[in-house]
Amino acid sequence: MRKLALILFLGLFSGGAWSAGGSADLMDAQVDVSNEASLQRGANLFANNCMGCHSAKYVRWNALPEALGIPMTMVEESLVYGSYTPGDTINAAMRPEDAADWFGAPPPDLSLTARSRGADWVYTYLNSFYQDPDASIGWNNTLLANSSMPHVLWRLQGVPEARYEESHGELQVAGIRVPEGQQGIMTEDEYHQATRDITNFMAFMAEPVRAKRQEMGVWVIGFLVIFTVLAWFMKREYWRDIH
Repeated sequence: MRKLALILFLGLFSGGAWSAGGSADLMDAQVDVSNEASLQRGANLFANNCMGCHSAKYVRWNALPEALGIPMTMVEESLVYGSYTPGDTINAAMRPEDAADWFGAPPPDLSLTARSRGADWVYTYLNSFYQDPDASIGWNNTLLANSSMPHVLWRLQGVPEARYEESHGELQVAGIRVPEGQQGIMTEDEYHQATRDITNFMAFMAEPVRAKRQEMGVWVIGFLVIFTVLAWFMKREYWRDIH
């Protein structure tokens, strides 16, 4: 019994560490799905920069008002492009058949990416693009080499260039930087915040009940602590005469 309790305890408090295994080189996204302002900015950036190619078909538009803290009318006016009927999911503007003709395959759905890859992976990916003349699309990514996705946020960040270092007789990308004169409309800190907001919104889409689950978890842990204390006092009272 004690061994089982220990396993459950370790599983409860180390589950996050297990799920983050192998992420030593990833940037910390610092997601907070209870931050409505961040989710609002992330939803706007996602709608204007990602939805042209990517869908989120497992998320319905009418799930956004409560999480973003805005009325449905604002969602329809600010985020939905084209026709909308209640219950619609978030679909890409590009038709799948066109994507298959132009790119060879439709861009992936992003509903569960932050859950399957991890929020830190998404955040790092958005901050790892650099201009690469040798790549077929003119862009590359230090996290996902030869990615078929161009740097759609370059107007915000600027045009990053790779910094190379020689390793074992070969030049390898050691980092990226935005050179003078190639900056975007955002500062470096503003761009990091923008990509963090997009990541935060994608983390919400991957698990819409996450904020409620975390809030409920605090109450559950509090109840268990109080119950444990009361149970200990009750046990001491019942066993007093036996001892």
